[in-house]
Amino acid sequence: MQLIWLRSDLRIDDNSALSAASQRGPTVALWLASPGQWQAHDDAACKVDFWLRNLRRLRQSLEALNIPLLVRQVDTWDQAPAAVLEVCRKHAIEAVHWNDEYGINEQRRDTATRTLLENAGIRAHSYLDQLFFRPGTLLTRGGDYFQVFSQFKKVCLEHLHRSLPTLAPRVQRQAPLDIASDPIPQHIEGFAKPARALSDHWPAGEGEAQARLARFIDETVEDYQHLRDLPAEPGTSQLSPYLAAGVISPRQCLHAALAGNRGEFDSGNGGTQTWVNELLWREFYKHILTGYPQVSRHRAFRAQTEALPWRDAPEDLKAWQEGRTGFPIIDAAMRQLLHTGWMHNRLRMVVAMFLSKNLLIDWRLGERHFMRHLIDGDLAANNGGWQWSASTGTDAVPYFRIFNPVSQSRRFDPQGRFIHHWLPELRGLDEKLIHEPAKAGDLFADNHYLNPIVDLKSSRQRALEAFKGLPRRQDQRAMN
Repeated sequence: MQLIWLRSDLRIDDNSALSAASQRGPTVALWLASPGQWQAHDDAACKVDFWLRNLRRLRQSLEALNIPLLVRQVDTWDQAPAAVLEVCRKHAIEAVHWNDEYGINEQRRDTATRTLLENAGIRAHSYLDQLFFRPGTLLTRGGDYFQVFSQFKKVCLEHLHRSLPTLAPRVQRQAPLDIASDPIPQHIEGFAKPARALSDHWPAGEGEAQARLARFIDETVEDYQHLRDLPAEPGTSQLSPYLAAGVISPRQCLHAALAGNRGEFDSGNGGTQTWVNELLWREFYKHILTGYPQVSRHRAFRAQTEALPWRDAPEDLKAWQEGRTGFPIIDAAMRQLLHTGWMHNRLRMVVAMFLSKNLLIDWRLGERHFMRHLIDGDLAANNGGWQWSASTGTDAVPYFRIFNPVSQSRRFDPQGRFIHHWLPELRGLDEKLIHEPAKAGDLFADNHYLNPIVDLKSSRQRALEAFKGLPRRQDQRAMN
């Protein structure tokens, strides 16, 4: 008997561990709920709900293949090895299969589980699944992990040109087992049930993920290079929650993109090339997570930036969190996050830079707020994006490049359609005033909108002076 331990791979198709397990013999699936660990990781309630909804769909798909799905609950991952072993002993499991995850706690959990299983005479097999390349296999000439995306991307494309990752063999229906599936919890204690509108916005299941991918490739990807920066347009794939939960694989996304671009990575349609770049950014940050584990410990990638004089400004932080900064594009973006569990990528950069530069508030507070609300929350991508915006990370934006939220608003939401949607109190303002309501005079006062909480010019200068006062750059390898 084989056991597939499901984690962030909630799908049947192109699931490396599930495919391998089913080829070796009768298979049982296991999923562990670990609420204490999720709370320690700041996982959002909407993300936990998304897992549960996808598990219900996955259970139906597994049952159609006669694969029972067992559910167990532990508080933290320290208890995971014993829980897995208990299931193995109860069902005479010969081998356990799982897909690799990345991050310090994930690796410690898997190492401890492997040791316990092998000491009990049970084989453990892990697989590359959520990445194209195993971390540590793409290194610089000096033997280090890449710190610059353009260099990493070049090597990735060279490898992909030579050998495209293949999809895992399809899982075949097995003979019925005398093991009943467990019910999927309706909710997990400590994680509030999200609003129905949020759940409706993100339907569960592989079918939904594949339909979104197909629509994106057929209707949008050709213009993705342009549309992806416009928050009022449906110009992105909206696949990030499905990728984060493993409802769809990056290999499936890559194959679909290439199929729509005559098999080309770096020629043909510019939108497809740009979207493949985004898949590689996702890959890059997971390699960084493995190669530079300090980022899993809430530490800056660039060690010298730990000396930045962050402001202790709880009221400013709260205003930013609640969308009450007085800058419409910032407030609209933060309200989008609170209502949908998602934020447009261009706006993630704008609001992150506003918090870390204009408000000079520690990027880690913003990173945590995002994780607590994002349905697509992913440690590697979230940390990488925040450290990029705060100029504390790998290949980060230079500290002197600070987005002006008003300029960004005018450039990427010129008619104010995105702002109007999320800030109904500003619907009376035209496309000239919508970006800076304070200039509307009496009309502004009638709309009950807040004054800006910070002056952009002076706060920009404050940030520049803070970064100029830092010590010289240190060798990142010393931080490992």
